Amino acid sequence: MPKNLRPVSRALLSVSDKTGLIDFAKALNAQGIELLSTGGTAKAIAAAGIPVRDVSEVTGFPEMMDGRVKTLHPKIHGGLLGIRGNPEHEGAMLAHGIGAIDLLVVNLYPFEDTLTRSKDYDTLIENIDIGGPAMIRGAAKNHGDVAVVVDVEDYTLIIHELENNKSATTLATRKALAAKAYARTSAYDAAISNWFASEIHQVTPEWRGFGGKKIEVMRYGENPHQSAAFYKTTEARFGIATAKQLQGKQLSYNNINDTDTAFECVAEFNPSTTAAAVIVKHANPCGVAIGASLLEAYRDALRCDPVSAFGGIVALNRKLDAETAQAIVDIFTEVIIAPEADDNAIALIASKKNLRLLVTGGVPDPRAAGLQLKTVAGGFLAQSRDNAVIDDMTLSVVTKRAPTEKEFSDMRFAFRVAKHVKSNAIVYAKNGATVGIGAGQMSRIDSARIAACKAEDAAKLAHEPESLANGSIVASDAFFPFADGLIAAAKAGATAIIQPGGSLRDDEVIAAADAHGLAMVFTGTRHFRH
Repeated sequence: MPKNLRPVSRALLSVSDKTGLIDFAKALNAQGIELLSTGGTAKAIAAAGIPVRDVSEVTGFPEMMDGRVKTLHPKIHGGLLGIRGNPEHEGAMLAHGIGAIDLLVVNLYPFEDTLTRSKDYDTLIENIDIGGPAMIRGAAKNHGDVAVVVDVEDYTLIIHELENNKSATTLATRKALAAKAYARTSAYDAAISNWFASEIHQVTPEWRGFGGKKIEVMRYGENPHQSAAFYKTTEARFGIATAKQLQGKQLSYNNINDTDTAFECVAEFNPSTTAAAVIVKHANPCGVAIGASLLEAYRDALRCDPVSAFGGIVALNRKLDAETAQAIVDIFTEVIIAPEADDNAIALIASKKNLRLLVTGGVPDPRAAGLQLKTVAGGFLAQSRDNAVIDDMTLSVVTKRAPTEKEFSDMRFAFRVAKHVKSNAIVYAKNGATVGIGAGQMSRIDSARIAACKAEDAAKLAHEPESLANGSIVASDAFFPFADGLIAAAKAGATAIIQPGGSLRDDEVIAAADAHGLAMVFTGTRHFRH
């Protein structure tokens, strides 16, 4: 037999997810492979009429301590870690009656799934696997001799290997399986450690781990020369990673990024009180609106910047209906994401074969805690999600004129939007809709001017006699460092400003607002987004 092949004569199976278990065990038995197993796995195999030995027969010890101790024994770990062909290892195995285990099949206690369903501390503790990770790591270390399977999707691969190599596995396959095994235990431990950190309110632990399961490989990343894949973490949050794609071609890297931005933004608006629509292009909202219906909200969002909306992402906070779907497909759209879609809307969108339609089952909670990551050279930044919501903020009127109720309403709307616009962010809004957005500029006054230009352009396209910014309010994601940005907004027709405040020149900015008859409110909370 070639040196890279290792025959499989004995396998240990211990799985929480029993999907495909019986067929797999039958196939192994058909190859003449002796099966060892534990607890419920052994019972399931035996019930199917397949010969199996319980691990307790091998170790001479029963499972104990509610199943916490069953595979933590030299006769198991020696069988996984003993190097075949090594005289010392083989001598020790012979002396202590340790039989080789050539194939390990383990999927771990469902800690991640339990975390999505329960917050009970004791329940989660009991769903932390100990023996499984220990065996996986031992088998993966000894991949020169042992194949380790941690994913039910690899059962077919193993059977194919055995059938084509006279009940042996190849080194290439064992290496690939070992790499996957270490990634799995890493992600598993990361989920546990992050849960523990949150339980003890440790926001910046000394060590931070992250991991996820691949959802799909992208055709490419941000650009065609970059490779990319999409991974799902353990976070239980409605959104792009949990969405079901009902139709359309594969999502791209940029689609996923933009769709996440859109859906997180639309979630700022409670679907039980108002319909909302967000249109995103290149990671920035180009139109946002609320309304009595999705159709009304979408049309008002589109009015803000119909040019940028071409080829954009549309996010909705309520069930998509056919009337709204028809309005959306009237222009080229890349993705629609919504909590639900009715049958008529689905049928209508089906005529656009490349348009992706995603349903999530709900909208994420903008107040929910979470972690965000950004890689840098040689490391990564981790921070808590920006879960500040304007409804929870104390708004301070700092000008001589207080905002009207209508201005206050538009201020709250616009500050929600500014939270999801790249800094420096300026948002002009009127009647529950954006009318001009300036994003990602190096100076705030440039963002103010760009937003004003967008409002003028939108007015021309709508054949309006004046800029849409006339009579609007302005939201800024951070303070105005100088009065020039505020003055530019006033010249564009804004009547009121909402901003965090906190500049060394706040007095100068407030004086400028008073001089132009503007009402201004400070939130005390900044919404930088980089």
